[in-house]
Amino acid sequence: MKRNVSMVMAVAIVLGFGVVGLARAQDDEGPTSALRFVVVRDSDGKPVRNAEVVLHPVKRKGKQAKGEMELKTDAEGRTSIDGIPYGPLRVQVLAPHFQTFGEDYEINKAEMEITVKLKRPGGQYSVYENHGDEKKADDKKPQ
Repeated sequence: MKRNVSMVMAVAIVLGFGVVGLARAQDDEGPTSALRFVVVRDSDGKPVRNAEVVLHPVKRKGKQAKGEMELKTDAEGRTSIDGIPYGPLRVQVLAPHFQTFGEDYEINKAEMEITVKLKRPGGQYSVYENHGDEKKADDKKPQ
């Protein structure tokens, strides 16, 4: 029993030092930003509820780094997060019945608000549909 208590205390001490180390590492990384997102419909500006806002850190050469954060919008189409380090950030927004949105942002202010306008899906092109008029128009162009 005494041995188990000693092991638990040792693990608690090691974890405590790990948390302190993590906090110091975050302090050494530099300034952070408070981000606010507003997700609305492109057609009428109404808020999009329960949209998924996914944040991906970006490496120097534009490649997506490991690790992501997911947020959900409220009834007003809003969500927020604090403590995002300055630098490039890839933002994706997904919502049912809307096109997926994706764009890279440079986080460089203590507070930033990003408004995302989601569009309805466009029509799909099918090779099985008759597109004869389009082809005829292309054939008539001078070469």
